[in-house]
Amino acid sequence: MRYIIVSNRLPLSFTKGPDGKIAVSEAAGGLASGIKSYLKAAKIDDYLWVGWPGGVFDDDSDRKDIRRMAGKSKCSPVFLAEKDYEGFYNGFCNSTLQPLFHYFTEYANYDDDEWEAYRKVNERFCEEVAGIVQPGDIVWIHDYHLMLLPAMLKGRRPQARIGFFLHIPFPSYEVFRLLPGGWGRALLSRLLGADLIGFHTYDYMQDFVTSVSRLLGYDSNLGYIEGPDSELKRVDAFPMGIDFGNLQALSRSDSVAKEKDKLKKSIGDAKIIFSIDRLDYTKGILNRLNGYDLFLERHPQMRGRVRLVLVVVPSREGVREYKKLKMAIDEKVGRINGRFGAIDWAPITYQYRFLDSSTLSALFNMADVALVTPLRDGMNLIAKEYVASKLESPGVLVLSEMAGASKELGEAVMVNPNHPGEICNALETALTMPIEEQMRRMIAMQERVRSYDIVRWGNDFMKELAKLKEMQEVFNAKLLGGNEAALLSDHGKAGKALLLLDYDGTMVPFTEEPRKASPTKQTLDMLRSLCSDPKNEVVVTSGRDKATLDKWFSGIGVSLVAEHGVFIKERGADWRLIRPLTAEWKPMIMPIINDYAGRLPGSFVEEKEFSIVWHYRKSESEFASLRVSELFDNLSKITANADVQVCKGNKIIEVKNSGVNKGVAAAHFINLHSPDFILAIGDDYTDEDTFKSLPKSAYSIRVGMAQSYARFNLHGTKDVQQLLSRLAEMSTVK
Repeated sequence: MRYIIVSNRLPLSFTKGPDGKIAVSEAAGGLASGIKSYLKAAKIDDYLWVGWPGGVFDDDSDRKDIRRMAGKSKCSPVFLAEKDYEGFYNGFCNSTLQPLFHYFTEYANYDDDEWEAYRKVNERFCEEVAGIVQPGDIVWIHDYHLMLLPAMLKGRRPQARIGFFLHIPFPSYEVFRLLPGGWGRALLSRLLGADLIGFHTYDYMQDFVTSVSRLLGYDSNLGYIEGPDSELKRVDAFPMGIDFGNLQALSRSDSVAKEKDKLKKSIGDAKIIFSIDRLDYTKGILNRLNGYDLFLERHPQMRGRVRLVLVVVPSREGVREYKKLKMAIDEKVGRINGRFGAIDWAPITYQYRFLDSSTLSALFNMADVALVTPLRDGMNLIAKEYVASKLESPGVLVLSEMAGASKELGEAVMVNPNHPGEICNALETALTMPIEEQMRRMIAMQERVRSYDIVRWGNDFMKELAKLKEMQEVFNAKLLGGNEAALLSDHGKAGKALLLLDYDGTMVPFTEEPRKASPTKQTLDMLRSLCSDPKNEVVVTSGRDKATLDKWFSGIGVSLVAEHGVFIKERGADWRLIRPLTAEWKPMIMPIINDYAGRLPGSFVEEKEFSIVWHYRKSESEFASLRVSELFDNLSKITANADVQVCKGNKIIEVKNSGVNKGVAAAHFINLHSPDFILAIGDDYTDEDTFKSLPKSAYSIRVGMAQSYARFNLHGTKDVQQLLSRLAEMSTVK
C-alpha cells in the first residue's frame, strides 16, 4: 500500500542560483513538518509526495533536473505558471479563504480571476496526481489550497481511496456563506469527492456539516453523509498530535544543553515568557504585546525580573496585510522597550527569523511561561511542543481559547486573546503559580499529548478511511451492477411483468417545493414506452395526492397509488380507497402540526384526504432537528390509542391511518395480475413496506446508501432513469 501525499508545497524547496544550477533545501512549514514526522514515526517508507517545488520554472531542462532531484526524495513536483500561482496562492488562498476561515472577514477579497486561478491550479494538481495514482494507493490531500481536488480526482480515478484533512478552522455557516456566487457550493461539493474528510475539532466538523446541509441539502447521520450520487462519505475530528518521544529526546540532547547555557548567559536570571509564531494576523501577536504592555504597567515590581522572548518567523511577505503587520509589530516592540526598558534590561528580546530545532527546544525547556494566544487557529502545535519539551521542569502554558489545542489542553491558563486585560491577568497567574500546581497541570497535559501523538493521529485517520471503504464495498456488493443483465433477460422472458415505481427521489430528484417536481417529457415518454408493451403493468406509487398524479400521468397508461397506499387507480379505472378509512382524527392533529409549521421557518403543511404531511426540507437543519423530534414524540403520544400512525420520511413527518402503506398496495397489484416478473424501485422508508411484501424472486432496488430489505441498490435517480430507459427500449423494439 502506497501513500500519495498531496499538499500545496513539497517538503523540499528548489531554487535556481546565479550559476544556473538548481539547489534544493528543506521547506519550512508546520504542515510539512507534521506530515514528515508522521511518516517517520509510523515507519512509512512507501509514499510519494506531490506539491509545488517552491518556485516558477519554465525551462524544460530545469524541470527535468527538479523532477530527477525530487524523485530521489520521493517527491513529485507540480509546475505552475507564475500568473496562475500568484492568483492561486497570494490570491484566492491567502486573500480569500485564509482570512474568511479565520473569521477575518474584513480582509477577504472576492476576485473572479483569483477564483479561476484557484480552479485552474487544482485542475493542474489533478492532472499530476491522476497520472501517478495506482490501484491500492491511498491519496491523502491536505489543506484549504486543494479543496476542489478530491472530486476532480474522483472523476478521473473513481476507484481511488481519497482522504482530505483541513489544517485550519472551518468557519460557521454564517461566515462561510459570505463566499459569493457558486464558490461555496463548489468548494463543498468538490470536497465531498473525498471518502473521508478530517478536521482538528468537532466544532469545525459540525460547522462543515451544517454548511453542507444548508447549501447542498446533504444531511449527516453520526458523521456519515450520503453525498453526490448517494455515495457514502465520512466526516470526523482527528486532533493533530506531535512526535512526543522525539521532542523529549531532543530536550535531553547535548546540543540543547549547550544552547541553554548560551541563552542563560544572555538572558540572565529574569523569568522567561516565550512566544514564537510565524508572521500572521491570525496569531494575535499584537494582542499579546498589548497584554504584556498592560502587565508591565500594572505590575511595576516585575520590571527587570521578567523578559518576553518574542520570535516571529517570516511568512507570506508578499501579501500586503502581512507587510503592515510586520511594521506594526516592530513599532509596538520599540514602544514597549522604549517605555519600560533600562540600561541593563530590555522588556522584549525580539527576533524576526527562523529558529533551528535545538534553539527552539532550549527556549521551550527554559521558558517559565509559554504565551500562545492566536485569535483563531486550527490546532496550534506550538502549545503541544512546549508541553512535550518541558521534561521534569515546571512551566505554565497560557493558551487562547480560540485555538483547537484548547480542547485538549484544559490545564493551561485560558484567555480570550481579544482582551488585553485577560492576557495581563493570565501572565500574573502564571508567574505567581506555585511549583506544585505548575507540575500537576504540566504532567496532566503531557500524558494527554503523549497518548494522542502524531502516529495515533495519522493511524486513526487511515483506520477510519479503511473502515469507510469496507462499508462502501458492502454497499457496492449490493449494487445492481452485473445483475442488470439478468434483470433485463428475466424481463424479456416474462409473460407478465409488474413494475412498482416510486416517484419522488426515485424517478426524479427531490425539490425544495414538491409542486416543482413534475415529470419531464423524457420521463413521460419512457413510461409510455413501457406501457406500450401489453405484458407490462406499470404502477407509479407516491405519497402525493390523487389530483396531482392525475394531472401528471393522465393518458400515459400507468396505474397509480396515491398517499402512500391510501388510494389506488388501476389502468382505465377510477380512484378508490384501498380499504374503508376515516379522517375523523384530522381536526385533532392539524392544529398541532400547523403550530409547529409556524414555529419553524421554511416548513409547511400539506393536507391530503386521509393524511397530513409536515415538510421541512427548506428549514435550517439544526433548528429543524429539535422541532422534528419534539413533534414526532408529541404526535406519537397523542395518537397512541387511535387508528393512526406517525411516520418520519425524507424531510417530512406524515400522519395517516394505520395499516395503509405501499406494501398493501403492492400486494393488491400482485394478486390482481399474478406476474412472473416483478421490479420494485424506491428510495424512502415508505418503500420498505413494498420490499418486505415481495416474493424472493422479485427484483427490489433501494435508491441510495441506506440499509434496506431490497435485494439491490442504485446510487441515484440517474441510474434509475438509465435502467428504465433500457427496459423501455426493449418494450419499443417488440
